[in-house]
Amino acid sequence: MPVPDQRDPEVTRAVLTTWLDRHLPGVRIPMIETPKTSGFSSETLIFDAEHEGEHEALVARVAPAHYQIFPEPRFEEQYRLMRTLDEHTDIPVPPIRWYEPSPDLLGAPFFVMGRIDGDVPTDMPPYHQDGWVTQVPDQERTEMWWRPLEILARLHKLDVEALGLGFLDQPAWGATGLDQRLNYYEHYLHWAYPGPQEIALKALDWLKANKIDEPDPPRLLWGDARIGNIIFQKGEPRAVLDWETAMLGAPEEDLAWYMFLDRHHSEGIGVPRLSGFPSYEDTIARYEELLGRPLRDMAYYEILSGFKFSVIMARIGQAMIDFEWIEPDNDFPYNNNCTQLLSRILGGDQ
Repeated sequence: MPVPDQRDPEVTRAVLTTWLDRHLPGVRIPMIETPKTSGFSSETLIFDAEHEGEHEALVARVAPAHYQIFPEPRFEEQYRLMRTLDEHTDIPVPPIRWYEPSPDLLGAPFFVMGRIDGDVPTDMPPYHQDGWVTQVPDQERTEMWWRPLEILARLHKLDVEALGLGFLDQPAWGATGLDQRLNYYEHYLHWAYPGPQEIALKALDWLKANKIDEPDPPRLLWGDARIGNIIFQKGEPRAVLDWETAMLGAPEEDLAWYMFLDRHHSEGIGVPRLSGFPSYEDTIARYEELLGRPLRDMAYYEILSGFKFSVIMARIGQAMIDFEWIEPDNDFPYNNNCTQLLSRILGGDQ
């Protein structure tokens, strides 16, 4: 969901050129693309840099400055994590270059990374419904599903302590893992939208009443694991994006989100999954092989995924009200494709 933005491209180019000159003396920025709209989570500035006869394609990610989808954006943590993954692991993130903590230049902190060419499955329209994913061969869609799971498994096997990733823990919300998730998203729900939330609260009650154990040490979780956050080249994942909700917990939580968002983009909007995409049953079986252990309580994590996404949708609904795209009494914040899908899942599990 885009947010109106009025950034002046020439002013932005001049500011970035002056700033980048600290790192690449004599640099020129001949081209910059500033969005007519920007996302809730962050703004993306696309530009080229010329330095000592070399050309570099870059992207600046700017922290939310006008409207927030999350109560507390963890922008610097996202940068720290991506730099760690870039420098110390084989997880394919874009090359991470520089970080600017001050909001004085672009109105919010930002970081710069290398630009990776390729295609990203779309959310609007959902990729099962329209767009380039509908036009590629079945085999390519199969690869687009399986290859990210290999990356996800490598991520879940990383040594959190050795990589110094303890900064992702959020002890203010409870014990690492499920406690933190339930407490944080309950807080988030009440912050997101002040109106009725029958389905989300029903799911929260169910999650609390049926709370499970997470017996293994917490692992690094992507937090927004889905093919819509990956740059592909002919089915090959070239870069994994959007780490702002990274956290510590059980790998099942990431995999459940991966499948729930895909289910939302098909069944949730009333269209069939495209041929070539493996079944969810085969996905779980394959991930058990990749992870090297049986997966636990996937039905629980599916409801957790639906609950988390319903909270996000509530916030998006509130934004639509705030921008006067819908009336204040519109039921979208609590009656949308996600909450309807979640309601059906809850009805089948209770």
